Amino acid sequence: MLMVPKIDLSVGLAGLSLQNPTVLASGIWGTNANLLLRAEKSGAGAVTSKSCSLNPRAGHANPTIVLNDHYCVNAVGLSNPGVELEAEEIISAKKMCSVPVIASIFAHSLQDFEAVAQRISEARPDAIEVNISCPNVSNEGRMFACSAADSASVTVRVKEAAGKIPILVKLSPNVTDIVSVAKSVEDAGADGIVAINTVSGMIIDAYARKPVLTNKFGGVSGPAIKPVALKAVYEISRAVRIPIIGTGGVTTGIDAAEMLMAGAAAVGVGTALSYPGRSFGAIVSELESFMSENGYSSIKQLKLDE
Repeated sequence: MLMVPKIDLSVGLAGLSLQNPTVLASGIWGTNANLLLRAEKSGAGAVTSKSCSLNPRAGHANPTIVLNDHYCVNAVGLSNPGVELEAEEIISAKKMCSVPVIASIFAHSLQDFEAVAQRISEARPDAIEVNISCPNVSNEGRMFACSAADSASVTVRVKEAAGKIPILVKLSPNVTDIVSVAKSVEDAGADGIVAINTVSGMIIDAYARKPVLTNKFGGVSGPAIKPVALKAVYEISRAVRIPIIGTGGVTTGIDAAEMLMAGAAAVGVGTALSYPGRSFGAIVSELESFMSENGYSSIKQLKLDE
């Protein structure tokens, strides 16, 4: 009888143990604990809350999202209830979920990053995602992620405020040198990296002769940005020693395999969940089938040779 090797889908991520490498990306199913639990029941190996700020934020007026088969463009505007309510949801999610719960945060100043990290740490998430793709009010409104020095400064502040909780810094692709930013946050104490955030883009209605989104510009996600994400993960993984959650365009199990081959330790899944038939369970099943059919028995075997 032919023996089929057992497939080990488990991965380690900044001290966390995941039964499979899929992670609910931030901003997809909000902050509500029940929605995070829904992701776990759908098969996610870990879940990430929507990014929260120190104070509540309304976000942009509709329309805020355009979705088609190839991409999603959103300008929701980081709407969130503020860290006080987010902390309550994280506490509830920790009680309900058996997979790691990652709390995502953002801010517009170093002081606010420190404050929001301190408060969310009190909810005891398993890790904190630090979204640095937001304007730095003290540096002419440029994204923290645009500057290796600014990115490192945020990392130091959040790391000190978070104590023993691992921090994962989420990088923007809208920069000239993402690798230097990755190296700077690693040197500043980051426990892991999330790459990438959305790519800046725009949609115009030719018949109406106007931008579709109220904010004019938005973040592009979905299948169209997978090549951008793969390149970023490949380059970053060969420049740093800390693990990466590869995020951007993962819609199928084959996509997940490609991201892991590029050097990701885990795979963020977001926009894919908006498409019919797409779920964590489907992606994990497809990944497992691919590995079985091609002779892989563990996730570690997927990474491309140097």
